[in-house]
Amino acid sequence: MDRKATARRRETAVVVPVALTACFLAVVAVLALAVGRYSVPLDHVVQILTAQIAPVPVQASATEQNVVLLVRLPRVLLALLVGGGLAIGGAALQAIFRNPLVSPEIIGVSAGASFGGALALLLGLGPFLLVGGSFACGLLALGTLFLITSGRAGTPMLKIVLGGVVTGSFFSALVALVTYIADPNTTLPAIVFWLLGSVSTATFTKVAVALIPVLGGAAVLVALRWRINVLSLGDEDAAALGVRPRPLRWVVLVSVALIVAGAVAVSGAVSWVGLVIPHLARMWVGPDHRVLLPVSFLLGGAYIVLVDTIARTATAGEIPLGVLTALIGAPVFFLLLRRNREKVWDSA
Repeated sequence: MDRKATARRRETAVVVPVALTACFLAVVAVLALAVGRYSVPLDHVVQILTAQIAPVPVQASATEQNVVLLVRLPRVLLALLVGGGLAIGGAALQAIFRNPLVSPEIIGVSAGASFGGALALLLGLGPFLLVGGSFACGLLALGTLFLITSGRAGTPMLKIVLGGVVTGSFFSALVALVTYIADPNTTLPAIVFWLLGSVSTATFTKVAVALIPVLGGAAVLVALRWRINVLSLGDEDAAALGVRPRPLRWVVLVSVALIVAGAVAVSGAVSWVGLVIPHLARMWVGPDHRVLLPVSFLLGGAYIVLVDTIARTATAGEIPLGVLTALIGAPVFFLLLRRNREKVWDSA
């Protein structure tokens, strides 16, 4: 009986935070569908969404249905995937590097994907090749990192970090070169706006493009949540418990790279999400990655949906996502460091 009670308590400790975060995400998403320059009543939004899965009467007008289903719904779904993917990627990287200051940008994939998108815009290749080029260059950055760190002597974490810095710096230089040679009257503004991050051009096609790498990578991370728990204890303890650190670390890195490449390909570079959101989730649910990873995904999705809603409603023009996430994330992270500085720097 004691074992059954303990198992139920552990299951409750995982299910309840995930369910609460999912409810919070649902509320934020519905509000985002209702708010905008053309406002839609909340009850109409609920009716429109319910009518897609069940035959219920809808009082909303045709215009309201088009705004909700064709304009705002793909944008909300894309923001959810981007924010959730970056957040769960950051939580996984902080675990395997045993450092709370690590973010997805550390492995250089974000810079590689940014270069691919910027190059596609420079060459005028169109939206489909923009996504494809960004994704391909993100994977190229991961391959570069693998070549830098591969060797018979193993792959220490410091070597991966330095390889990520080198890879990121190289592709950042290529991005700078692209922006330098771009036409300042036509191409350059589009490149700069894309690099700042936005989901304003969201379509169901882009949602489908991001869905496979983001959900695929996130599913792998969630499936490995127990092993990531063990790996966060250190390589020696992980090996003693039957976990092979090096192959597991590369599986996590590849999964995070897929997530980041897919997210950047459809939204541009959105910073600070993978650094701040895992900290907020960890403050609430603790360091157990069985619950931390799914909560980080849901909380990150809700965060970007909320920030994107602010971006499109706060001013007459649209504020880039990367600008708002930096303006919000930097002060929040500063407060987190001030509040938990002893714990953070000891673990770093």
